[in-house]
Amino acid sequence: MTAPTATVTPVIQGVNLVKTFGRVVALNGADLELFPGEVLAVVGDNGAGKSSLIKCFSGAHTPDRGEMYLNGKKVEFKSTHEAREGGVETVFQTLAVAPALDIASNLYLGRELRKAGFVGSVFRMLDKKAMRQEASAHLKNLGISTLQNITQAVETLSGGQRQAVAVARAAAFGSEVIILDEPTAALGVNESARVLKMIQDLRERGMPVILISHNMPQVFEVANRIHVARLGKRAAVVTPQSHSMNDVVAIMTGAMTVPVEEQQLTPVT
Repeated sequence: MTAPTATVTPVIQGVNLVKTFGRVVALNGADLELFPGEVLAVVGDNGAGKSSLIKCFSGAHTPDRGEMYLNGKKVEFKSTHEAREGGVETVFQTLAVAPALDIASNLYLGRELRKAGFVGSVFRMLDKKAMRQEASAHLKNLGISTLQNITQAVETLSGGQRQAVAVARAAAFGSEVIILDEPTAALGVNESARVLKMIQDLRERGMPVILISHNMPQVFEVANRIHVARLGKRAAVVTPQSHSMNDVVAIMTGAMTVPVEEQQLTPVT
């Protein structure tokens, strides 16, 4: 275990979060901390509560009890719009792209730029030229080279390219954190590698990322810390250096427990 460092305020933090759906307890006192400039992988078996936990931070769910903090300030996200306004962007498995629209239009989906003056305010005409120029700049800044033609319809793109569009949109507007829900689940080896490279590039640019994944090799490739969820709680937080893939699976199933003093609850240095 890495020695604790000086106190660092988490970018986002959840304390004792509880979420129920009728008699089903999805979260039962869950905690989570994401620190600046890190990739935090969230793993767990089906029903462990990882998706419910992330949906609280993305605004898709509102916890019944517990507290959430953004850069040390208490927040309550009542919708995904409120979460985005707070700087938390989430890329769900469904991607939420519009296949018939081009790449630039998808990057600005819901945030469209309108032309200046009367035609923009009254007739609400879109400034497609400005959106395409800024979209190209965003993709260049992210180092995404697989999307050459900004006017290409998303429905003509491969699965990896569509994922790149969704991640680029999140990176363009996510000022605090990006949450990725199974970003490589439906992708091949080469396209998965590109998405993992994007995640690493985001980290190098200082953007903290939460990665939800079942793919252990990918988790161990890109994660700084690994948050293991079990039975609606945090079972442990470990690192790829301190524990093996088999250890993480054992923690997920309850076959192995990790004392708190051996967990990586502080940033990795």
